[in-house]
Amino acid sequence: MHEIIRLVNRNLTISLNMGFVIWQIIFPLIYIFVAGFAYTALIHQVPFGNKTLDYPAFIATGMIGFNIMNSTLISGIIIWNDRRHGMFEQILVGPFTRAQYIVSNVYTIGIIGLVSAAMITAVGYPLFFKQVEFNILTVPLVIFASITGSILFGSIASIISTRLKSSEGFNVIINTVFLFFAFVSTAFYPAQGAPPILSTAFYFNPLTYLVDVVRAGIFGYFNSLVATEMIILGVGAVILFVIATKLLSKLEM
Repeated sequence: MHEIIRLVNRNLTISLNMGFVIWQIIFPLIYIFVAGFAYTALIHQVPFGNKTLDYPAFIATGMIGFNIMNSTLISGIIIWNDRRHGMFEQILVGPFTRAQYIVSNVYTIGIIGLVSAAMITAVGYPLFFKQVEFNILTVPLVIFASITGSILFGSIASIISTRLKSSEGFNVIINTVFLFFAFVSTAFYPAQGAPPILSTAFYFNPLTYLVDVVRAGIFGYFNSLVATEMIILGVGAVILFVIATKLLSKLEM
């Protein structure tokens, strides 16, 4: 187990630099406090479950899910850089196995996802505290969304990193994919009122389920739809993790 802890410590050390931390805070702040209030003139209130949310509260909780997703880019970047600079080979000829390397990446994205969710919850809390309805399900729902969302999107980033060799291709593909996830979801605006094709596309996007589960926890709303979204999120995380693991296990030294 200590080998995994060493790898996790190494991953966190090379990932959590000051630039990354600042970006993870400043970028959501821009959306929460600038776009949130600027778009209030266009979007006054947003329906969610059995209640109506102010738009700043809606986007603040959406940014929790967005930041969880965005932070998992670290997983793909670590794997790709390890391959590019020969660290993957050095790790495997040392006292580490492929399984330990894979598990350490899961722990890394899980830790970063939880920390990211906590940071944005603290930052956005002043905007949604009046509508918060914490209950016994709040913490389990937010933790579930953070961990499964981190594994799901981290697996996607890992899959992309194993299939591409050029830095240009890696950056273009991973940024395009995650940009699609970000804006074709309920993170920034509700599905209600969107064109039918677009609103349907929202529900082919795992970020929509991640954001909905987070909002369900924070605003105390849980029904069969949220339960279904949790199942889809969990199943998607397992499937993509298995695919990512198989591809990582086949990487050549």
